[in-house]
Amino acid sequence: MGNFSLAHNRIRGLVLILAVVMFLFGVRLVQVQALQAGQYRERAVNEMEKVKTLQAPRGDITDINGVPFARSVAATSIVVDQTQISNPVKVATFVAPIIGMNIQEVQEAITGTRKWSMVFRNAKPATWLKLSDAIDRYNSQFKAMSPERIIGFFPERSYVREYPSGSLIASLIGFVNHDGVGATGLESSMNSTIKGIDGKYSYANGYKAEIPGSQSEIIPAQSGTSIRLTVDRDIQWVASKAIADAVKSSRALSGTVIVMDPKTGHILAHATAPTFDPNNTTKVSLVAMRNPSVLDVYEPGSTGKVMTLAAALDEKKITPETVLTIPDKLKRSVKVFHDHKPHPTQRLTTAGILAVSSNTGSIKIGEMISNDKLYEYLTKFGIGVKTGSGLPGESRGILPKVADWSGTTAPTVAFGQGYSVTAMQATSVFATLANDGIRTSPTVIAGTSDASGNYTPSATRESVRVISSETAAQMRLMMENVVSANGTAPSAAIPGYRVAGKTGTAQRIDDTCGCYRGYTASFIGLAPADNPAYVISVTIQDPKGLHWGGYLGGPVFKKVMSFVLQSKGIAPTGTVFDPYPLTEKQLLAERKLNADKKVASVKTN
Repeated sequence: MGNFSLAHNRIRGLVLILAVVMFLFGVRLVQVQALQAGQYRERAVNEMEKVKTLQAPRGDITDINGVPFARSVAATSIVVDQTQISNPVKVATFVAPIIGMNIQEVQEAITGTRKWSMVFRNAKPATWLKLSDAIDRYNSQFKAMSPERIIGFFPERSYVREYPSGSLIASLIGFVNHDGVGATGLESSMNSTIKGIDGKYSYANGYKAEIPGSQSEIIPAQSGTSIRLTVDRDIQWVASKAIADAVKSSRALSGTVIVMDPKTGHILAHATAPTFDPNNTTKVSLVAMRNPSVLDVYEPGSTGKVMTLAAALDEKKITPETVLTIPDKLKRSVKVFHDHKPHPTQRLTTAGILAVSSNTGSIKIGEMISNDKLYEYLTKFGIGVKTGSGLPGESRGILPKVADWSGTTAPTVAFGQGYSVTAMQATSVFATLANDGIRTSPTVIAGTSDASGNYTPSATRESVRVISSETAAQMRLMMENVVSANGTAPSAAIPGYRVAGKTGTAQRIDDTCGCYRGYTASFIGLAPADNPAYVISVTIQDPKGLHWGGYLGGPVFKKVMSFVLQSKGIAPTGTVFDPYPLTEKQLLAERKLNADKKVASVKTN
C-alpha cells in the first residue's frame, strides 16, 4: 500500500511538471507567433534578401559637336564565393583561358574562405556570357549535386570608362581610377558633376551568395551630367599631330598648342606632347598625366615684350613711329643687358624694336613708365592671376611685387624675363590684343546636359578692358612686321591671310638646380590680323639644337592656323598690309614720299 501511494505521488509530480512545461511552451508559442512575428519575419527576409549599390554611369565628355572623348559603357565584373570552390587549381585552369587571365591570378582570387572575391573587374558583358556558357556546358555532364560541378561564380553589373580618342586630349580630360572616381583632369575637377547618383538593387541570398537572376531594382541609378567642351576634335587632331612632330624633331622635353577664340574665350584645341593613353594608365608616370598648359610656368621671353610696348602706347609715351637709339647692350645697376646678337647702334622705330625683338629697345621703352604702372598693366593682362579657365591645378604664375624688385628687375621684366606665366596665360595676353584690348577669360566648357539630355550652355565669360581699342590695333599692325620677311617669324606667314604674332626665346629655369638651363621656344599669333578670328600659341620646352621661337614655333602655328581658317570658313584677307616703318631711315623716306604726294596733289588741283 505504501509503495502504491509513493508511485501515485510520483506520477502526479510528473504530470504537474509536464503541465508546467506545456504551459511555458504555449506562452513562448504565443510570444513568437503573435508578439514577435513581425520581428522574426523581418529577420528571415533579411537573411534571404540583400541590398547592394547599383552603380550610376558617369556623364559623357564630348567635343563641341558631340563627339565623345570620354563615355561610360556597360561592364560586368566577375566575382566568386570562395567557399563554393572545392578544387581551386582545377577551376582556375578551366576558367583562366576563357576570360583571358593568368591561371595563377585566377587561382589566388578564388582560393580562401571569403563569400565575395573579385576575379575580373569591369569585364565586357560578352566575357561573362562566354564564361557562364562554358560553365553550363561543363556542368551538364555531371549530376545536379555532384562535387565535380563548377559553382560559385556570379556577375555584378557595373560601368567602365572608355576614351574613344585615346591619347588625343588626355592631359585635359584625365582619367578615372579603379574605383570609378576621377583621378586627373576634368574627370577629377568635375567629378561631382559627372559621377551621377548610385541606385540600389536587391537580390536573393542563397547560402550567403547572390542567386543569379534574382536581382531587382529598388532605386534606379541616375546618370551623371554630360560635359560638352568647346574643343573641336578635328582641330585638336591637327594640333596634336603638329606639336608631337615638333617635339620629336627638336628632341624637346614637351610642347603645348592652344587654339582660342578671343571674343568668346573658347578653347578650340588643347594639345600637349608627350601624352598618355587614359585607357591604360598602369605604367604611366604622374608627370606624364599633368596638364602643362596650366601647371607649368616659364619665363615668356620676347612674347612678353608686347605687354611692355602696349603699356607705353596706352600711356601715350610712344607711338609706333617713335624713333629710339638702340645700342646692342645697356648697363643697368650691376648688370649689362645684351640684345640676342651684337649689332652697331641703331635708330629704330617702336615697330622696328618689336620686329627685330630688341631687348635693349624694350628696356628703354619700359623705362618710359613707372615700375608701378608696368606692374599694373602686367596684372591687367592677367600675369600673376589665374585665367579663370577652371582647369584643375591652374597656376597663377609668378609676378614679384614691385616692393621686391631690385635694380635689375625692371629692365629684365621689360623684355619678358624675371616673371613666369603659363601657356594659357600667354595665350590670353594675345587674345586680348586680338579682341580690341578686352580680356575674356578662357574656358573649355561649352555647356552641360542632364540625364534627360537637356542642354544648358555655360554663362558668358567675364570680360575686362585692358588697353584701348586704338592701342590694340597698333599692336596688331606692328606684330604683322614680325611675320614679314624683315621679322623673326616669316615661317608663320600664311598665303592669302594677314598674320600677326610674336616670337619668344627665353632661358629656361631648371628647378633641380635653381639655375638657367636650356630654353623655352614659343610663337603666339593671330589671324586674320585685320579682323582676328583665332589666336594660337605654340610653346616648346627645352629643345635641343636650334631653339629659336620663330624657327620651331612658326611652322607649327602655320600648320594649325591654316587648318583652322579653312575648316571654319574664314575667307582670305581682303585688305592690304601697310606696315609701319621699322627704322628712322624708312620713316624719313616715307614722310618725304607722302609730302611729295601731297605737293603733287595740290599742283594737280
